[in-house]
Amino acid sequence: MSTPDAALSGNMKRKMRSAARLYAVQALFQMEQSGQTAGQVVEEFLHHRFGATYEGDEMIDGDTVLFRRLVEDAVNHQAAIDQMTDRALVAKWPIARIDPTLRGLFRAAGAEFSQSDTPPKVVITEFVEIARAFFPETREPKFVNAVLDHMAREARPQAF
Repeated sequence: MSTPDAALSGNMKRKMRSAARLYAVQALFQMEQSGQTAGQVVEEFLHHRFGATYEGDEMIDGDTVLFRRLVEDAVNHQAAIDQMTDRALVAKWPIARIDPTLRGLFRAAGAEFSQSDTPPKVVITEFVEIARAFFPETREPKFVNAVLDHMAREARPQAF
């Protein structure tokens, strides 16, 4: 599933953390669409998606600890994260009205802002890249950047 940390280069560790964030967004989306629990989705991803091969492309192993923590923290702190997201959104667009992929993205990022010591600028950059992957050639990445910047300043004002 994943290689011991000591054997990994710094670049590979970064790629695995990036993959874990992407997988967390996908897992949160899947939970919302299917009604599965966090535990069910986490186990499915760990056993069937990390390192799997789809249509000839091998998926990268993700950082399993970060993945599990983002999904569980997003679920356990969803109400607070959603409130923080709502404050960052325009009043007419509460989180319940936005695209479910973006909801998963904001929840995963909100979990990382609230429950980790990862620098907010790193979190913003990583999740904007995920938005670009899901929404190429649209305005969503700029929207995501603005919302995440607001959320980060609320969750960790001392970092700015």
